[in-house]
Amino acid sequence: MSDAKSAPRAAGGMNIDSNLVRELAELLAETGLTEIEVEDGDRKIKVARQITAAPVQHYAAAAAPAAPLIAAPAAASSAAPAAAPPAEDPNAVKSPMVGTCYLSAEPGAAPFVAVGQSVKQGDTLVIIEAMKVMNPIAAPKAGTVTAILVDNAQPVEYDQPLVVIG
Repeated sequence: MSDAKSAPRAAGGMNIDSNLVRELAELLAETGLTEIEVEDGDRKIKVARQITAAPVQHYAAAAAPAAPLIAAPAAASSAAPAAAPPAEDPNAVKSPMVGTCYLSAEPGAAPFVAVGQSVKQGDTLVIIEAMKVMNPIAAPKAGTVTAILVDNAQPVEYDQPLVVIG
């Protein structure tokens, strides 16, 4: 006797565990991942989502760091005393997930961006690794990189400022 309630048959004859699919979808939402795949013998299930807008906050807001880890050069020491710290800058690109931030595609490679570099909308700024998945973080607009607020291979939290584009 088959258990038709928990595993209905799909058109191809595969048993689909809808509870497992729901659990995987919830895991995607909780972690900020874009896809997850599991295998059990000859059965393989892949659940994916496409991020189209600003992510919904799923984690408690972390305290902002007291100072940026990579300080911008002090070229204009008294020019703008009322300027906001880079971590609070409205032009800061923030992490959409928890993970490890990498400034280049692989060890020893040139970083994706540098302070003073012009970027176009969609250019990769950093990569965040979350659960063995590499997630490129793209520039939301064109501009000039004014600060890089993270170190290579640094753990980052959700909504943590990564790069400032002016």
